[in-house]
Amino acid sequence: MFSLSQAAGRGRLLLSVSLLGLACSAGAALGQDRAAAPAAQDSVALDEIVVSPTGKPTPVREVASSVTVVTAEEIEQQQRRTLPQALATVPGLNLVQIGGPGGQTSVFMRGTNSNHVKVLIDGIEANDPSTPNRSFDFGSMQTDDIERIEVLRGPQSGLYGANALGGVISITTRRGEGPPKVTARVEAGSHGTFNQSAGFSGGTDRFDYAFNLSHFRSDSTDSVPSQLIPPGRKVRPNAYDSYTYSARLGFALTDTLRVNWTGRYTDGKFLNPYDAGYPSVPTPYRSSQNYAQAMTRGEVVWDPFAGRFVSRLGVSYTNQDRFNRSPNAFGLLGLPTEYLGERTKVDWRGDLDIAKGHNLIMGLQYERERLETTNFTASNGNRAAFLEYQGNIQDRLFLAANIRRDDDDSYGGHTTWRVAPAVILPWTDTKLKASYGTGFKAPTLNELFVDYRPGYNFHGNPDLRPEESRGWDVGFEQPLFDRKLQFGATWFQNSIRNLIVTNATFDSYANVGRARTNGVEAFAALEISPQFRIRADYTFTLAKDESARQELLRRPRHKASATATWTPMEKLTLSATLIYVGPWIDGNRDFSVSRLKAKGATLVNLAAEYKATDKVAVFGRIDNLFDKRWENPVGFLVPGFGAFGGIKVALGG
Repeated sequence: MFSLSQAAGRGRLLLSVSLLGLACSAGAALGQDRAAAPAAQDSVALDEIVVSPTGKPTPVREVASSVTVVTAEEIEQQQRRTLPQALATVPGLNLVQIGGPGGQTSVFMRGTNSNHVKVLIDGIEANDPSTPNRSFDFGSMQTDDIERIEVLRGPQSGLYGANALGGVISITTRRGEGPPKVTARVEAGSHGTFNQSAGFSGGTDRFDYAFNLSHFRSDSTDSVPSQLIPPGRKVRPNAYDSYTYSARLGFALTDTLRVNWTGRYTDGKFLNPYDAGYPSVPTPYRSSQNYAQAMTRGEVVWDPFAGRFVSRLGVSYTNQDRFNRSPNAFGLLGLPTEYLGERTKVDWRGDLDIAKGHNLIMGLQYERERLETTNFTASNGNRAAFLEYQGNIQDRLFLAANIRRDDDDSYGGHTTWRVAPAVILPWTDTKLKASYGTGFKAPTLNELFVDYRPGYNFHGNPDLRPEESRGWDVGFEQPLFDRKLQFGATWFQNSIRNLIVTNATFDSYANVGRARTNGVEAFAALEISPQFRIRADYTFTLAKDESARQELLRRPRHKASATATWTPMEKLTLSATLIYVGPWIDGNRDFSVSRLKAKGATLVNLAAEYKATDKVAVFGRIDNLFDKRWENPVGFLVPGFGAFGGIKVALGG
C-alpha cells in the first residue's frame, strides 16, 4: 500500500556524524545569497524575499510557486522550540509525531508520502540514507539557531533532483552580523522540561561568525492512551534528552572571493514504552533509541564581474548514526541494532545576469550515498546537471523554468522539469499564478540492496525504477487597503506512479503503486493595526491509492489554523495559535488493525513575552490549553496541557 512504508513508524531515526568541510555556504538550497532578507508568511508581504523557488533571492510577488516562510521572529513570538512545532500551522502539511518531543516525526506535503519531501539545512541535504525510505526525522531538530524556514510545495525535482516529488523544506540558520553579541535562554515547565541555549555572534564586511549551543530535555511525557494499558500495569513516560552544537563562519578574502563554512552536530537519546507481542501490549520497560547527526558544508564564492556572473563551488558531507536497543522480559536492554548513513556531495553553480530582469542559473552536482549496518554495506552515486531561466518582463509578468538531468549508477538517467509563470494585473494588483512540473524519488539503498534472508525471506530489488510524479497548481493572491488585507487560494493536483511497494509474493519490492492527490490551500491575513495582526489558513486534501481505490493513511482532508499576534505595549508581546486537524484514516498502534478512522482535534497554544530591560526578557507559554487527549498517530498521545516559562538575556550587539 502506498502509505504504509511511509507512515511514521515506531523506530526513531537516530543520527550521527563527524565534521568535515572546506569553506562553506552562506545559504539555503543551492547556496543562498547574503542579500536574502527574512520574510514573513507567503503573501503577507509581497515585497519580501524568498530563495527556494528558484535558488536565487527573489521578491515573493515575482514567484509563482506556493511557498510559505516561517521567520525567526515568528518562532520566537510563538515560542516554538522544535521544528515540528514551527511547521505545525503551515498550509499543505500534515505532521505526525510519535510520543511528543524527540519522537519520530514525519511530514506529509500535499498528500504525498513523508519521504517525498526533500529537506535542506544551509544547503545540505538532510534526508537520511540509512532509513528504509530515506525520509528526514523532523523530531530531532531544535529551532534556537534557525533564521528562516521556507516550505516550497509541489514537484521540485527540476531544480532539486531526487526526493523532491512533494516539495522542499529549506532551513537557513542565523548568520552573524554587527558588534559581538551574547545570548542565553533558560526554560522550564511541564513534562519534566528543562531547556537551555547560548549563542555568540557578530560580523563585519570581511568576517562573520555565529556559534550556538542548545539543550532540550523532557523526561515525563505520557504517550500511551490509558485504554491500551493492561489493568494494574504501570507504563513509564517518554524521556528525551538532546544537545545541538552549530557554527557558521564567513570570510571575504578579497573583494571578489569569499569562503564560508557551516557545521552542525546533534546528539540525543529517546526512551519510550516498549510493546511486546502481537497484537502489542505496552510493557513497564522502555526501549532506547540513540542518534548522532553531523553535517557540514564548505563553499567558495567567486564574483569577478560585480554580480553579472557569480560562481560557487561547494562540498558537503553528512553522517547519520542511529541505534536502537529493546528490553528483554526482565527489562534489560539488549544489544544495539545500528544503522549508519553517509552522503558526500560536490556541486558547482553559476548565476548569469543576461540582462536586467533576465537570469540563467546553471549547475553540476555529484553525490554518493552509503549505508552500513551490522552485516551489510551498500553505496550508490549520482551525477546531475540543471539549467534554469528566470525572467521579469515590465515588472508585471514573471517566469521561472528549469530542466534537470540525473544519471544514477543504479537506475540510469532521469529528466525532470518545471515551469512557473505569474502575472500581476494592473490597477487591482491581483496576482495570478500557476506551475506545472515533474518530480521523482530514487529507490533507497535499503530498497535496492538490503537482504533480510534467511530470517525474514525478504530481499532488495536492484531493478527498481524511480517513483515519478506530475503535478500542477493554479491560484491567485489579492492585496487590499495598502496590503493591510490579503487573501488567496491555490488549487493543486499530483499524479504519482511507479510507487515502490511490497510485491505480490511479499518477498521484495516492486514498482506497482499509483496515487493521486488534489486539494486547495487558502489564506487570509489582516493587519488591524501595526500592533495587532491575524492570519488564517485552510487546506483541503484528498489523497487516494489508485491501485487499492481507497484513501491514503494519515492524510486528513481538512486542516485549518489561525494565529494572532498583539503588542499592546512596546515591551509586551502576546500570541495565540489555534490548529484544527480533521479526521483521517490510520492503523492502530501496531497495525494489527490496518485501517480505521482516526479522530480529529483542535489545539490552542498561547505565548507571552515581556521585556523587563533592554537586555533581559521573561516569557511564558501554554501548549494544548484545553488538555486535549488526542492520538496522532493512533495509539500515541500528543502531549497534554503544558505550562512553561523562563528568562532570556542578550548582551552586546
